[in-house]
Amino acid sequence: FSSPNAFFAEKKEVVDISYAGDIVGLHDTGNFKIGDTLTEGEVLHFKGIPSFSPEHFRYINNADPLKSKQLEKGIDQLMDEGVAQLFRLDFNGRKVIGTVGALQYEVIQYRLEHEYGAKCSYENFPIYKACWVEAPDNPKDPEYVDFLRVKQKYLARDKQQQLVFLADSAFSIEMVKQKYPSLKLHFTSEF
Repeated sequence: FSSPNAFFAEKKEVVDISYAGDIVGLHDTGNFKIGDTLTEGEVLHFKGIPSFSPEHFRYINNADPLKSKQLEKGIDQLMDEGVAQLFRLDFNGRKVIGTVGALQYEVIQYRLEHEYGAKCSYENFPIYKACWVEAPDNPKDPEYVDFLRVKQKYLARDKQQQLVFLADSAFSIEMVKQKYPSLKLHFTSEF
């Protein structure tokens, strides 16, 4: 790296050497994400930061079709920051934003408009929980195929393209568990 920086309080200085645990700032052009780890070559394997099921869900709509690219870029970058979670419905491609609190929608809307020049609107999407689906080893398993067919309007993909069941009630989750025992539902993305 050409000019890594060390931070201490308000001071910032270029560093030549850093050690495990040091906080180093790098100029990033969009290559790094929160939680990325850098090494000198050894291979590290660990799970990332899990995503938990949001509490609120809304469709996001583009309020200005002439600013589609700005909206896409803004949504992608805000989701990478962890402001909220993005789900794309499998059956029609609509985007659903999931948040922990309702105020986050106003923050997203404000930031999209003032940082990216894009306007959006929302529609309520009455969902109870997002459940990440652990499919059976055999993708042609009859239970799994039936689940995909019956629940197609409630299936989406998250940012990592993992299959997510957007359950409309606790009862719906229990029914899926009973009817499709070969499937496992998780309330976090790391399982």
